[in-house]
Amino acid sequence: MWGPEGLDEVEAELLGPPEELKGRDVLELGAGAAQCSRWLAAQGARPVALDISHRQLQHALRIGGPFPLVCADAGALPFADGSFDLACSAYGALPFVADPRLVLREVRRVLRPGGRLVFSVTHPIRWAFPDEPGPEGLSVSASYFDRTPYVEQDEEGRAVYVEHHRTLGDRVRDVVASGFRLVDLVEPEWPAWNTSEWGGWSPLRGNLIPGTAVFVCVRD
Repeated sequence: MWGPEGLDEVEAELLGPPEELKGRDVLELGAGAAQCSRWLAAQGARPVALDISHRQLQHALRIGGPFPLVCADAGALPFADGSFDLACSAYGALPFVADPRLVLREVRRVLRPGGRLVFSVTHPIRWAFPDEPGPEGLSVSASYFDRTPYVEQDEEGRAVYVEHHRTLGDRVRDVVASGFRLVDLVEPEWPAWNTSEWGGWSPLRGNLIPGTAVFVCVRD
């Protein structure tokens, strides 16, 4: 799944037709519990699941899967040049770094020529609205152009969660400046079958404003 709307890779084929994934080396960035890698392995691909959080990778290890788990920074990938055919990230890594170009250039380095990167993030327009699923989440409450990071702190003032806002234009420029060619930008519509609410996600909001942006990039 590329996002809370429920866009399925089986349907979207943003990484390519599922039958062509067999034998492909795929890097999942910000893998969390490695759900995407588990699906890729089931298609016959050879995924590697990378996350900076040891705790998240412990969940992946507990669930299990026939692929390596790597605890590392997405901005300093511990792989040789040209190690992968594909790279993917569903809401992982890129929203949580201050310099996304550092990550994108690292991904380009480890991709083989012609390799594809697909990543999804919260749609930038969502930053202008409150993170509420009901009617209160439909009124603009902040500037879309305010790039101040969202930060949660513990009782001692230490940052425990940080998410960085980039406008749609910022994201496109980041992709191009990092040496990728942007071949598609997918904004999934909320499907009629999805009646769930989660955090600020809901059918009410999903039918009016986009929630996810999926960038499809190629390393020429």
